[in-house]
Amino acid sequence: MRDGESRLTIPDLLAARAEHAPDQLALIVADAGELSFGEWDRRANAVAHALIDRGVPAGRPVGVVFGEREWIDVAVTWCGVMRAGCAAVPLSSRLAVAEIRHALTDCSVAAVLHGADVDPPEAGDWQATPAELDASDATPLRREVAPGGLAQIIYTSGTTGKAKGVGATHANLAYGTSAGPKRRKLAHSRHFLHAFPVGTNGGQMMLVNALDVSPAWLTLPYFTPGRFARLIEAYQVGTIFLVPAMAIELLSARVQDRFDLSSVKMVASTAASLPPAVAAGLATAFPKATITNIYTSTEAAPAQTVMMVDPARPASVGRPVGSADVMIRDAGGGRARPGEVGEVWLRSPAGPRAYIGDRQLTDAIFRDGWVRMGDVGYLDADGYLYLVDRESDVIKSGAFKVSTLQVEAAIYEHPAVAEAAVLGIPHPVLGKVTAAAVVTSAPVDAAGLRTFLASRLARHELPSRLVFVAELPKNHIGKVQKHRLRDLFQSPGESL
Repeated sequence: MRDGESRLTIPDLLAARAEHAPDQLALIVADAGELSFGEWDRRANAVAHALIDRGVPAGRPVGVVFGEREWIDVAVTWCGVMRAGCAAVPLSSRLAVAEIRHALTDCSVAAVLHGADVDPPEAGDWQATPAELDASDATPLRREVAPGGLAQIIYTSGTTGKAKGVGATHANLAYGTSAGPKRRKLAHSRHFLHAFPVGTNGGQMMLVNALDVSPAWLTLPYFTPGRFARLIEAYQVGTIFLVPAMAIELLSARVQDRFDLSSVKMVASTAASLPPAVAAGLATAFPKATITNIYTSTEAAPAQTVMMVDPARPASVGRPVGSADVMIRDAGGGRARPGEVGEVWLRSPAGPRAYIGDRQLTDAIFRDGWVRMGDVGYLDADGYLYLVDRESDVIKSGAFKVSTLQVEAAIYEHPAVAEAAVLGIPHPVLGKVTAAAVVTSAPVDAAGLRTFLASRLARHELPSRLVFVAELPKNHIGKVQKHRLRDLFQSPGESL
């Protein structure tokens, strides 16, 4: 185990919370239920006993398939599976059946625990709902669970191909946490609010937060701007976690005009780059809050950079937090100079994660504690990270390389634009040129947008094609699926 690495496990954290404050509210799912730490501990024990009694060996993956209304059952089974010494494989029931089947069979789950309304694909030796396991022995369980043991497998969003399983140990998940009640994080809040789906890295980190931070965990079965803002007002929420797509929806709906958001002291955005115009909008909508942009990935967590949004560096995603580190590698594999664009690598202070069943890909992405992020970017002289683009999204147009993030950021500055996605489309001479799909919140035509962008972008960056759409295609995490936009540019559209 590395120096400074957590010697705690997820079961350790739950047992400590249940011992110190069994009646304290741990989880609230709006209009669906609540859970105390004591009840969480009891029910997790029942799940662990059931798995052991049915002969599931330690170390085996167990599917955890639920909808977001069933977050309480997710928390119970997630911790119960780990308490039995097994690895939890959380998946949202909103995924396509083929996606769920792929994940469950890819990692060879031993069993599947699922929601009452979920009919998961056949996998493992048996399937059950938490209610069917609740009658099991719930006495404290002493099965040995090692910090270095596999705790969970999260499947990536699959935006660049088939979803990959990323395994994390207890030491990885519990890094930076404490089993003691003193100095718990986010003490400025009585509740923290999120709307991450089940089976995502963000959702998993919210469960770790529930075991470690001071405020109670609050979520809602389905995100809408009005419902999210209503919960902020009703519970006087101090901290909110969201993804850029949710932030854009909140701003487009102008929830600050209809709800009291003054209790919010921190807004944390993660999962994708936060456009500067959106960050500025959040600062206006939440005037008492610090707006933070968190940069990490399913592979790199808990390594991350955090940026307190700063008008002097509006496009930066921040500097490394704690013992994490960031590096830009040049074409020769060495460290790039400040301002030089190259591959972004993060170094995790915890035990590294790994792809399940793919040694070759693991060796390509995880090297000596460093994780290749799949992005290109640069560091300034003060060590702040700036993302240029996803490596796969950079548009090579003639002699130029175009950043889709930079073009999107310029489009977002137009007051009538709600959302935008930029991608490269084929061109007979230049190879590729930029194209943009835009969602508007007010009337705007191509000529007006052309004039607006002409003063903000170089000629080779200007979208050659423009399509106005009602909405952008997204996956269940809220990331735009750009490959689904390509068909829009096969037919004639507005040219800029």
